[in-house]
Amino acid sequence: MTDGGQGGRPPAALRAEALEQLLTERGLIDPKVMDGLITDYETNIGPLNGAKVVARAWTDPEYRRRLLDDGTAAIRELGFSGRQGEHIVVVENTPTTHNVIVCTLCSCYPWPVLGLPPSWYKDPAYRARVVKEPRVVLSEMGLDLDDDVRITVRDSTSEVRWLVLPERPAGTEHLTEEQLVPLVTRDAMVGVAKARTP
Repeated sequence: MTDGGQGGRPPAALRAEALEQLLTERGLIDPKVMDGLITDYETNIGPLNGAKVVARAWTDPEYRRRLLDDGTAAIRELGFSGRQGEHIVVVENTPTTHNVIVCTLCSCYPWPVLGLPPSWYKDPAYRARVVKEPRVVLSEMGLDLDDDVRITVRDSTSEVRWLVLPERPAGTEHLTEEQLVPLVTRDAMVGVAKARTP
C-alpha cells in the first residue's frame, strides 16, 4: 500500500504501461480494444449488476433460494454472465454470520457482477491479513462487528468466485427492488462493509 513508483505512480502501473506499449508496438494488442474492455467493465459490467442481483434476492424469496443454491444460474437469469463469472457461489450474511471474500493467490473476482477489482483487493497486505486477522482488517476498513458474530473468510480461486449477499438494512421493508439497488455497494458484496441504510 506504499507508492514507491515514479511520479506518484505505483511500480505495477508503470510495468503495465510498459507492457502495453511493447505489445502494441508488436501488433499483438489494439489499444482501442483494450480501452473498450476497460470502459465496459467500469461502466456496463460492474457493481450495479451485483446490486440488482442482491435487490432481487431481498425482494423475491424464491429467487433468493435459487441464488444461494446455484449462484451462477440465478445470476444468469438476470442476464449477467461472462469472463470470471463461470462459477459464482453466493453466501449470505446474517446477524450472527459474516462472510468476507479474498483471493489469497492473486485477484480472482466475479467481474460480471462486481466489475474490476479494487486496488485494495489485489494488495498483498489485504490478501495475507484478512485471512489471519479478519476482524482487525474489517475494523480498519470501517466495519466493526460484535464479538459474537462469526466471521468466515472465503478464498476465491480460478475455479470458484464468491459473492456475498449482504443483510438487508432494517427499515427497508417498504422499498421496491429498484429503490434497494442504490443501497448495495461493491464493498458490501465483498463483505468488507454492510449495505447502506436509506
